[in-house]
Amino acid sequence: MKKIIATAAAVLSVAAFAELSADFSTEIGPVRPEIHSSGFGPTICSQTAQDLEDVKSMGFTFARTHDWALVNSNQRVCDYFHIFPLMHLDAKDPKNYHFGPTDYLLKRTREEAGLDVFFRLGTSIEHSGDKVHFNSLIPEDFEKVAEIFAATVRHYNRGWANGYNLEGASGKDGSWTSDQRKACRDKFVKFFVIVLKKLKGEFGDEIKVGGPALCGYNTVWFNELLTACREAGVAPDFISWHGYARDTMQYARQAELGRKLCDSYGFPKCELILNEWHYFGENYNWTEMQRCSDPLVKARIWEGPDSHNGIRSACFTLSALANLERSKMTQAYYYGCRHTGAWGFKDELQKKYKVFYALKLFGDIVKNYSTICASESDGTVTLFPVKGPDGRIGLLVSDYGGASRQISVSVKGLPKGTKATCTLLDYQHDLTPHDVSFADGKLKLVKPDFHSAAFFVEFSK
Repeated sequence: MKKIIATAAAVLSVAAFAELSADFSTEIGPVRPEIHSSGFGPTICSQTAQDLEDVKSMGFTFARTHDWALVNSNQRVCDYFHIFPLMHLDAKDPKNYHFGPTDYLLKRTREEAGLDVFFRLGTSIEHSGDKVHFNSLIPEDFEKVAEIFAATVRHYNRGWANGYNLEGASGKDGSWTSDQRKACRDKFVKFFVIVLKKLKGEFGDEIKVGGPALCGYNTVWFNELLTACREAGVAPDFISWHGYARDTMQYARQAELGRKLCDSYGFPKCELILNEWHYFGENYNWTEMQRCSDPLVKARIWEGPDSHNGIRSACFTLSALANLERSKMTQAYYYGCRHTGAWGFKDELQKKYKVFYALKLFGDIVKNYSTICASESDGTVTLFPVKGPDGRIGLLVSDYGGASRQISVSVKGLPKGTKATCTLLDYQHDLTPHDVSFADGKLKLVKPDFHSAAFFVEFSK
């Protein structure tokens, strides 16, 4: 009950201090770079050198190939029906595959952007209505599609069909009445097991295979999937799902559920992957975002501090990443960083969104710091204390939606005489120097306004 009261007090009193603590003498685990990964990477064309540098500057570790066909206009990439376009042909004949554009795109991703590849076996989403689909269809021949998937792995891992070696992970992506939904799940589970047995049987531990990239954590789906896998005597390397949220702890709680579920089926090594995630605000919905042309609605979604990619979104992103780092999640892929637009890091006029600076900040943390230290967070504020192998000491303070302008942190484990400098990300500032007070183990920060804000504090002697 105490924490609930403290949270309410922080919201109701703009003068109150949020009491928090960080202890640099207690290490709780490593910083995991794979948590900071992206749903997009470079594109084939219509990309400037600055775009590529911006992608690199965000410091992602992996890039997941889902929806890449949608952002590489007029290019047949990644989706299995682009790689093998004529289903009546022989799936074992390399002449029937079209790897070229995907080869080039993955080469850019690895060599120019410096990102490892999470290759999604499947097809991109179609926003064409509930019953109108042309590509995201249930295959007629599960065994043949499994062979196409295996050929794709051979191409990228073993050089088949003039391919090359590309180590990475593999996954699958896969909406009526309850009976229709159940029938769809049954078909997919059957398909999943066929593909899993095919790929693990041929490639073993050379690759990781899993899925099914659900649109949200769904216990019913996962129970049916894991039951079928256990009955077939084959273990998935990971399960995966999406998350579009406004609760910064949602993903960590889901990972806890996922870990217990996989363990209960006898799959303790099964990894947990959040393969799409992004802030989704409370002042708009999916229909407004995708199909509404009303200028007032558009302004509500895209402009101001509470916008889809604004400072509130940016602080959600930082808080969620900090919580994911300490969770049982194995990997996480921010969606999307396509370059411009709704799921990018800047608008059509090349102005960077606030989320760009949040992702860049966390990328710098992942690059320069290796160890997470103990902390106690409460209310709207999330702390993420870290130490680097070279003696660096830093503290991320992310205030997501807090009404108080003042934040106080009790800092332990630092020698006397330690000094502090601060970088600020808020509605008006983009990672700029900011005043900070640090004395007698007390860190005090003041937000310039009443919106969300994030601080990165560096300590030195």
